[in-house]
Amino acid sequence: MLTRLSLLAAILTLGATPCAQAATAKPAPKAAPAKPAPAKPPAPRPAAAAGAFDARDPASLAALLDSMGAKAEISHTGEHGVALKVATPSFSFGVQYVDCDARGKACQALAFSTAAEKRGATLVQINAFNQTSISCRAFQDSAGKPHVMYSAVLFARDTREELRMHAGVWQGCLTTFGTFLTDPAAYLASAP
Repeated sequence: MLTRLSLLAAILTLGATPCAQAATAKPAPKAAPAKPAPAKPPAPRPAAAAGAFDARDPASLAALLDSMGAKAEISHTGEHGVALKVATPSFSFGVQYVDCDARGKACQALAFSTAAEKRGATLVQINAFNQTSISCRAFQDSAGKPHVMYSAVLFARDTREELRMHAGVWQGCLTTFGTFLTDPAAYLASAP
């Protein structure tokens, strides 16, 4: 048993010597950890790529409408909103931006609207029209003139295509409301 212990001690002593030498020797420099590849930034949304587009800025809508064949100009800037007059070859309408910052930008919502000269629809029929439409709202002013409007909440992340979609919904409202005003009773009779 003693020889086994002696042998074990000798092995440990021999094994300790290189370790002791390694402990006193200067450590070998560690290899630098591999650097991860730089993260690829996410692709910008189309609005960011365009640089100056902001759906909450009335000037961006004016430029978009201009690209669609309409002419838009700012007609009024107030404490909380900006109004635009828009003319197309066949009709005109207004756009109201609301809850804007002091510069008339970073607006929270917009509403497209127009009045019709034709006064054939009654208030009851206008209310019935509202029940047939998800996005278009009609009302009658104090002079009995029918109006139609479409509104949308705006966000900083909204793209040019999203604002174009809102303009498309508005065009649909104009078409539908025009059909309604041509013959309110027939329109309502065939409405779902």
